[in-house]
Amino acid sequence: MTDKFYLDEAIADLHSILDMVRWTVSRFNDAELFYGHGTDNAWDEAVSLVFYALHLPHTLTAQTGDGLFAARLTKSERSKVAELVLQRVQTRLPLPYITHEAWFCDLPFYVDERVLIPRSPFAELIQGKFESHLQNSPLRILDMCTGGGCIAIALAYAFDEAQVDAVDISADALAVAELNIEEHGLSERVFPLYSDLFSQLEGQQYDLIVSNPPYVDAEDMADLPVEFQHEPELALAAGEDGLDLVETMIAHAGRYLTEQGVMFVEVGNSLVHMEARFPGLDIEWVELAQGGHGIFAVTKAALDSYNQQDK
Repeated sequence: MTDKFYLDEAIADLHSILDMVRWTVSRFNDAELFYGHGTDNAWDEAVSLVFYALHLPHTLTAQTGDGLFAARLTKSERSKVAELVLQRVQTRLPLPYITHEAWFCDLPFYVDERVLIPRSPFAELIQGKFESHLQNSPLRILDMCTGGGCIAIALAYAFDEAQVDAVDISADALAVAELNIEEHGLSERVFPLYSDLFSQLEGQQYDLIVSNPPYVDAEDMADLPVEFQHEPELALAAGEDGLDLVETMIAHAGRYLTEQGVMFVEVGNSLVHMEARFPGLDIEWVELAQGGHGIFAVTKAALDSYNQQDK
């Protein structure tokens, strides 16, 4: 059966929100879509799509309960849902690229194909204000490889007296970051800066450096699902073991940290290569209660010690 048949049938025969969500799940399962950009299963993805099409806040069921799903839809509303389902299935675009909205740290952000869709386990650390990892609340923060600015903005909310520099090498990504900074009203505290890692930051020092850099190794890049191939390769790939940018950061970050400063870096699956690439580097792997892995913390003292031994 053709996609048009499925659309016409759904628009004609289905009636409620629940009908449309169930139908959407079936279409997603039939297409064998991949998830991981805000949802991790067909049901949650379908609910997100249907609520977006109906201009309903994603938190509405917390107020109404499941009774909302019995609400009947107009023909034009069913048509809108069906069109979005067709777009998701045919293009395999991640849903946030279709809706241009993603959530991180319970905050909404604009996204498009110029930036990664936020999904970092850094959210747990930010919401917990890096408890037990920092001696003092940071006043100057660097978000290295900021992309769309989600981490930088979330950090500014968490530490409301801090200035945050949001750095990236991609002018396209920084344009998106600037949109998000303005939308959140943080233009006086969060500053998008063009820099190839630390190259344009000479003389700056930070109490906290946070980085979710490109860290996908060559093997994982070759196996990425189609959905992930819509994201900018510049923000994903980082050499054979995924640690090319991390090596530069470890070599130079000590100069940009205050005496009690700490750097946190996400390396994901490339954590398995860390010991071989940086033998003897004193790092702490962060335990994450909400899931996720591959974030390490390293102090200025540890970086200075490692780089002195390396010479």
